[in-house]
Amino acid sequence: MNKVNIREALDSVTEHWSQKTIGEANGQLYKVAKGIGETNWHKHDDQDELFIVYKGTLKIQLRDKDVELQEDDMFVVPKGVEHCPVAKEEAEFLIVGLNVTSNAAGGKTNT
Repeated sequence: MNKVNIREALDSVTEHWSQKTIGEANGQLYKVAKGIGETNWHKHDDQDELFIVYKGTLKIQLRDKDVELQEDDMFVVPKGVEHCPVAKEEAEFLIVGLNVTSNAAGGKTNT
């Protein structure tokens, strides 16, 4: 049982759209990430995915609308819903989900 400083965890992330696990509770993984540009369109058939923005702006594109997240905003992408996170400038955020992925299947670009 150790405390985690979210700012320090975010500062340690060096690759965009990669996730660093900072905790686990009740089967949920808590991960920090940074993004710039966009991911691939993807969905998670087995889990919801929660985003909380700490710095910058993150747009979650959905097939029927876009959701603009500013600092201190949160949004839950329901399971099975296709989405594509986009950040024009670097954004820092927390992701929560059962088994949130950071590979191409989870939306990360191949670059």
